[in-house]
Amino acid sequence: MQRSLSIALAMVISLELGVPPNAAAQAGLNVAFLPKQINNSYFDVAATGAMHAASELGGQFKQVGPSQATGAAQLPFIQDLTAQDVDAIVVSAADPEAIAPALNAARQAGIKVVGYDSSPAQGAFDVFVNQADTRDIGQELVRMACDEAPGCSGDIAVLSATPRATNQNAWIDVMKQTLTNPQYAGLNLVDVVYGNDDDLTSQEQTLALLQAHPDLQVIVSPTTIGVVSAAKVLENTGESGVVQLTGLGTPNSMRGYVEDGTIKELALWNVENLGYLAYYVAAKLVSGEIKGNPGEAFSVPILGDYTIGANAEVVMGPPQVFTADNIDQFNF
Repeated sequence: MQRSLSIALAMVISLELGVPPNAAAQAGLNVAFLPKQINNSYFDVAATGAMHAASELGGQFKQVGPSQATGAAQLPFIQDLTAQDVDAIVVSAADPEAIAPALNAARQAGIKVVGYDSSPAQGAFDVFVNQADTRDIGQELVRMACDEAPGCSGDIAVLSATPRATNQNAWIDVMKQTLTNPQYAGLNLVDVVYGNDDDLTSQEQTLALLQAHPDLQVIVSPTTIGVVSAAKVLENTGESGVVQLTGLGTPNSMRGYVEDGTIKELALWNVENLGYLAYYVAAKLVSGEIKGNPGEAFSVPILGDYTIGANAEVVMGPPQVFTADNIDQFNF
């Protein structure tokens, strides 16, 4: 109730002063980001974009989270943020079902919930900001694996993040569907393993893949921690160039591996823009400009126009492929 009264008062004042209502309502905006884990370069880049948005809107930004990417580890942070009565929680779900009750409790308390990167369970958020279309990402991962496997044939394996990660599981499902297409008949998915977005665990899982599958042609890692960890192992074991690597990673973290040929192509979206867009969506929900209903249209500075789709999803845009020819054009 206090939040609603404050926003209403801000809108009245703004009308009297001739200031756009949303600007006044957002002046005291308090948005908290809860990534799967902190000290993760991917989420730190997204936080940079969120801070940019907060600066433009005159709002507050903070990022909190666990050191391990699990739903159980995220729960106390959601509860703490609810007790702090923040205006919005922007969360990347390590386990969508595990955190759903806590997110719903936050929503019942009047806090807006925005999913980003990895969606919470349906019904446990107001809007989910998807970095790119799920099908586009899964199909791109298969296309890159085909490029790297000699003659688009041989054994491939996936090094993913956590077993419960919404986004990676959806991409892997699309990969499996795409691999049934005749053009990819020569590719054989032999294993899916999980590094839990932990460098050491991801390295161990990469070593296990190499030992379990001596004819392995390509490792596909749809996680920024995993793809760097896999690159380290391939270099350290002398398998670089023998076993190919592709996946999703930031250009800054993978630049050296692209330059030395450990990885020839990878893909991602602009992670800074993802944080920027997610913060703006949270601000628009708090101000009442959008409700999270399909068909609602809105604009965001720099990025342009968006429309909320089915399941309250906003898609940022298509993935960007990085190669030796273009990777130096990107800095994130």
